[in-house]
Amino acid sequence: MEDSSAPQPFPENYRTELLAFMKTYLNNPVGVRNATMADPVQRTVGGRVRYVSCLRFSEPQSDGSYREPRERAVLFINGRLDRILPNTADACAGVNYAPFPELERMTR
Repeated sequence: MEDSSAPQPFPENYRTELLAFMKTYLNNPVGVRNATMADPVQRTVGGRVRYVSCLRFSEPQSDGSYREPRERAVLFINGRLDRILPNTADACAGVNYAPFPELERMTR
């Protein structure tokens, strides 16, 4: 059983894990634009303190157009990527985004 009061370890391999996950998360991982990411920060999610990294990107559509940039919160538990949170308002408030060129260079 997990001790919800235990301090969470920093997700050291968050970039690598996130890239691997995004290859399966996106319908087409090739051609992502405007990718930015915030380093993981501690936030309270579901009543527990967790590391969360925030991600923004525009993905290509099947007709070649691009949708508006999406923002996603990536939740880490015990130093590992756990899931993507669709509601980012609280989790991503005030984070500092930096370019994430690795996401733009993804292949299938």
